[in-house]
Amino acid sequence: MRFYLTTHKRHWIKLTDKPLFLKSEHFTAAAKLYPALGPYAVDSGGFSELQRHGRWTRTPHQYIGDLRRIWECVGPYDWAAPQDWMCEDLIIHGGKAGPNVFVGTHLSVEEHQRRTVANFLELRSLAPDLRIVPVLQGRTVPEYERCVELYERAGVDLRREPTVGLGSVCRLQSTREGAAIVTAMAAHGLRLHGFGFKILGLERVGHLLASADSAAWSSHARWRPPLPGHTHKNCANCFDYAMRWRDRVLAAIPIHRQTLLTDRSAA
Repeated sequence: MRFYLTTHKRHWIKLTDKPLFLKSEHFTAAAKLYPALGPYAVDSGGFSELQRHGRWTRTPHQYIGDLRRIWECVGPYDWAAPQDWMCEDLIIHGGKAGPNVFVGTHLSVEEHQRRTVANFLELRSLAPDLRIVPVLQGRTVPEYERCVELYERAGVDLRREPTVGLGSVCRLQSTREGAAIVTAMAAHGLRLHGFGFKILGLERVGHLLASADSAAWSSHARWRPPLPGHTHKNCANCFDYAMRWRDRVLAAIPIHRQTLLTDRSAA
């Protein structure tokens, strides 16, 4: 299993050979892009798009253009997420979570799933060389099973895909329901990527995932004093803190599962 450290600091790509997970929008806004020192994957930024706008503001053609520039300037990535549609209640119905406001799509789970599959098919058709992966969306095990069926009806054999994203499980990952979803999807023989997995989730179902990513280090650092010798207010944007946190995550996982979480660069 490959564990990606999620960051909004695009220049970290030239600082470490550890796997990184970055949003495409952070590359898009950059005047200069640096070649990657190690492996990385690209997030489409769908959660932020739907949170703020209730829809995608970038067309598939624009997104493909962004991905191609990243591929050519930064280097080949492991994979890129499609412009999928998450199924969390806040994304669909809108509302507030702390200071964050969600406008809501006001669409059904079924429509989110339909649009997710349709977008993957369109992106794969536009750029079959760019390693864009399918993503499963839903809220319950039967809903995720329905999403698998949608891909199958479209002629996509998910078992032959090197990576299949598992969306909308970030807030469920450490719960019994979340474990049931991961277990059910893994039973199909899929090489799953878990978006936004923290220690508790990895301890519970990490052995069923082919890869996972997490940005929890930043919020963890925001409420703690900076590292000794660091002059910033906190280490929420700190490379050193992120690398140390990554080591703690891997060390905290039970040894029989930790071996599965070692990235290829350390193998």
